[in-house]
Amino acid sequence: MLMSKVIIITGASSGIGEATALRLAASGAKLVLGARREDRLAELARRTGGTFRVTDVRQRADLDALVALALETHGRLDVLINNAGIGPISLMDELRVDDWIDMVDVNIKGVLYGIAAALPVFRAQQSGHIINTLSTAGIKIVPTMAVYAGTKNAVRTISEGLRQEAGPNLRVTVISPGMVATEFASSITSPAIRTQIEAGLGSIAIAPDAIARAIAFAIDQPPDVDVGEIVVRPTAQA
Repeated sequence: MLMSKVIIITGASSGIGEATALRLAASGAKLVLGARREDRLAELARRTGGTFRVTDVRQRADLDALVALALETHGRLDVLINNAGIGPISLMDELRVDDWIDMVDVNIKGVLYGIAAALPVFRAQQSGHIINTLSTAGIKIVPTMAVYAGTKNAVRTISEGLRQEAGPNLRVTVISPGMVATEFASSITSPAIRTQIEAGLGSIAIAPDAIARAIAFAIDQPPDVDVGEIVVRPTAQA
């Protein structure tokens, strides 16, 4: 089912996005990659045979252009993976309001811009699949992750609403990773929290390909099967 599917991945330059691109390309998918780091995107496109466009998901025009690139290159779009996200977590008392705004802009608005760009295409084709990357932070709420978890749960709600509106031809899936060995900690501006998260990632984090396998599973189902949500966490994660 993956063979020849045209798939957009945002946040593709590292971590879960990169692992997903490599796995899907190995199964014959045609990839359109978006992220902010052009050098990494270009190298990943070379390795996967995909096309790419430098993409900042905070800019609606960038998502429109990424979908347009898929249509110009392949004539269709089968799957949009809204994977770009940031997590500058901190205690609320630190009042890192700029970080809160950044998370809303990337984690919520970025997903909405992707949906807005892809949905008309999927309606015209009468087929399509939207996959949104969430987090187990939205399932078990813990200190320091209030805003981050809030953004992920906002997307969970949006995704469920879209699923109910979708009708018989559009699939909607959310993936909730636990602790994964990615660059997640690099966006954390609170030094103490960054150290704490890095220690946790170093001890129990699983490989990004574990999430890539779950995404591939959801895509690979027959058209009449919609995998609503997959949670993938380390066995050792509480």
